[in-house]
Parts: sequence; structure tokens; C-alpha cells
Amino acid sequence: MSCNGFMRAQPRVERQAVSSWLRLPRTSVTQSAAALLAAASLQAVAHSGTGYLSTSGNQIVDGAGNSVRITGINWFGFETGTHVVHGLWTRNYKDMLQQVKDLGFNTLRIPYCNAALSPGATTNSINNWANPDLEGLSPIQVLDKIVEHCGELGLRVILDRHSALADNFWNENLWYIPGSPTWTEQRWIDDWVMLAGRYGGNATVIGADLFNEPKNSATWGNSAPATDWNRAAERCGNAILAANPEWLIIVEGVQTFAGQSTWWGGNLMGAASFPVVLSAPNKLVYSMHDYPASVHAQPWFGAPNYPANLPGVWNGFWGYLFAQNTAPLLLGEFGTKLQTTSDQEWLDTLMQYIDGDLDLDGQSDLPIGAKGMSWTFWCLNPNSGDTGGILADDWITVNVVKMAYLQDSLAPLIGAACAADLDGSGIVDGADLGALLGNWGGAGSAADFNGDGTVDGSDLGELLGEWGPC
Repeated sequence: MSCNGFMRAQPRVERQAVSSWLRLPRTSVTQSAAALLAAASLQAVAHSGTGYLSTSGNQIVDGAGNSVRITGINWFGFETGTHVVHGLWTRNYKDMLQQVKDLGFNTLRIPYCNAALSPGATTNSINNWANPDLEGLSPIQVLDKIVEHCGELGLRVILDRHSALADNFWNENLWYIPGSPTWTEQRWIDDWVMLAGRYGGNATVIGADLFNEPKNSATWGNSAPATDWNRAAERCGNAILAANPEWLIIVEGVQTFAGQSTWWGGNLMGAASFPVVLSAPNKLVYSMHDYPASVHAQPWFGAPNYPANLPGVWNGFWGYLFAQNTAPLLLGEFGTKLQTTSDQEWLDTLMQYIDGDLDLDGQSDLPIGAKGMSWTFWCLNPNSGDTGGILADDWITVNVVKMAYLQDSLAPLIGAACAADLDGSGIVDGADLGALLGNWGGAGSAADFNGDGTVDGSDLGELLGEWGPC
């Protein structure tokens, strides 16, 4: 992650200190950690939608045309020298995935590097005693196991091509390495086509984030084959869709367009004049990354009207695509240690904005039934040097303050029998009715089935209409 030469620190294997807990935003300061996590668990067992996903206007929709929202988390490691997600040196991967679900996330974004997919690639750092079924597996075979268990839990997966070489994303401005006979555009496309075929027919994997954080020399819309990212995204995206027409094609921005710079991958201004054109237009999702002042002191953080100026900044770089109903947006990375007031204000404002309060007037600007922008938080890992993670250094304890910022935005699992089965028992009954009534009049609850911002009579009617076995 960078702007004007500043680089976001590479996630490291050595563990970093997680921020001290500063305050509980958007949630009562007196709310206990146990109550917070219990609420997350309630959110996690609700479901909506089925099967593969497509797009309609600025919404991601299921096979029945119902709007759904990706609210996930990044779990990194396959893009590093370990060639596998981190933390498996101390925990079982199934336990970690269960925790992801229990916290209320519905999607896992998994970064990888092409080197990890190469023949002969091996993992390291896996504790085989804790993960006996991973012993001796190649990186892609471990990925298969993770995808399989995500499917069993109802979690969805987005694959993110982070870099060609391990631990090298900061050096790779483009989707290929210029001058390399190995890490070519064709190799990038071929590996994506291989993954699209490998997970074809498996609705757990819903999309391909084609290339993480195009930056520096990457351009948008100048028709220069060596650097024009949006045209490369079309070539790769169409090749993927030919192999697997069900996937979402996720295209990040660049760093600089028309002389205006922001975070690596965060500038989608060029999409207004030079949109990505796919063979299946209803599979395109634009994506961006955004970070706080502690990662880099962007000029807007010093504005006299900060943080009220942030919606204008975001709208200019990417939010306009959502506001104008052009395409869905996925905020693929955002994170912070929350150690400063500025960072706290940034995250609080960002969550309001992506939830649909685009002008920060305290009211949602979304039509009834529409969902806010999708997102995947950075990250689960505690060992991200500049942001920390949801987990503390023991890889178990949850940072409930970070979760408090995210809690109201969590969406139900994507795909299950009935939305009103709030406790996941397989039947809509009195327990679900009690959960709905307990959230009556509130916002941000899984019981807000129609997404209008309030648990009310229409939600009660939907619950009663689903009464009985799912």
C-alpha cells in the first residue's frame, strides 16, 4: 500500500503488538466483550441468498436477484514465504475458520502468490500436530482444504492474486514482472484460468481479485499494453469467464490517474471514461483499498474539516461508481491499530459511508432493500506490521474494539435455506421470534430481513411467513 512512494509495510511472520483498546465506537462503551461476541454469533447464523453471485447496478445479487453484501476478512500468508495462511504454527485451521464465522464474517479473502502454485512448491510453518490432515500437502492442496471447510461452514471465498513472487508485492507494480521470462502476463492469466477450472462448480469460491494494488507505473485508459491495467483486467477477466462463467471478476484501481494519487489500488477515477468491459457485464465488481493516517499521512487527513471531508475524497476516487449506480464496490482492504484519534475517526466515518450514509447526515441514502458497499477487513492476522489484526498475538483472543466498529455492518452468510432462522437450528420458531423482538426498532441486526434499517412489522411478517422447518 502506498501513495507518492510511501509503502505499506509488508505483513511479517514475526508478530507485532496489537493496539491497546481505546474506546467502543458505534456501540455502548459499557457493552461487555461477551455481549459483543454473542451478538456477532447471532449475526453469523443468519443467511440470505443462494448459489453464485452476479451484479445489478451497484448491487451484488444472488441467483434470485436478491441483494447480498460481502462482509469479510483477509487471512494472509499464501503470498509470503510460508506459502500458506499464517497462524497454523499454533492453531488448527478449522478452528480458525469457525472463529471467522462465529465473529459474523461471511467471506474470506485469501491472498496468494503465483510462486505458491508452481509445481514443487511446499509450505512451511504448519504445525502438523495441530493440523494432521494438512501434513505433506502442497500449498494449493492446503487451499483446497480451506475452501472445502469454508463451504461446510457456509463461508464464501475470494481469491486475491497478491503478487507473482513471495513477499514481493511492494516491488511488483504491474500484473507481470517486466523482463521476466517466467512471470509474464500469460502466466498470470494461465494460473487464474487453472484456479477457475479447479473450483468450477464449487459455489464457495465466488470471485477473483485479479491483481492486488496496481501502482506507480500502472496506468488506466491510455491504451499502452505494457501498463494499461484496465485493458489487462479485461483480457484476464474474459479468460477466467470462459473457464468459469460464474465468478465475479474483481478489478482494483490504480494509484494515479490524471495527476491525482491515492492509495495503491485505490484510484478508480479512470473507470468513468474507460470502464472495464467484460464478456459478461453482470460479473464486474470494482475494488479499492483505503487506509488511515497512521499508514501514511495523506493530505486529506490534515484538512481543517477532517473527518467531514472524507466522503468527498472517497466519492472522487471511487464512491461515485456506487452513488451513480454504475457498479458494485468491494473495499478489499482497510485496517488500523486504532492507536490515534485520527485513525478512530477515519474508521468510524468509513463504516458509515460504506454502509450507505454517503453524505454523513445520519440517514441512509440507500433505497429500501439495497445493501451498502461490500468489504473485507485487513486482517485476521495479528502480524500485519502497520495495522495489526482482529486476533491478538496469541492468535486466539479477539480485539473486541475493532469488532465494535465492524459489528453493525456485518451481513448474514450468503446462501442458506431461510433468512429467518436466526439461531441456525434449521427451523423458524419461537427462539427466532424472540431474537427478532429483542432487536425491535433497532438497526444493524440480522433480523432486519428487508434491509430498510429498522427491525419492524415487515420483518416480523417475513419471519412468520417462513415459520416452521427451513
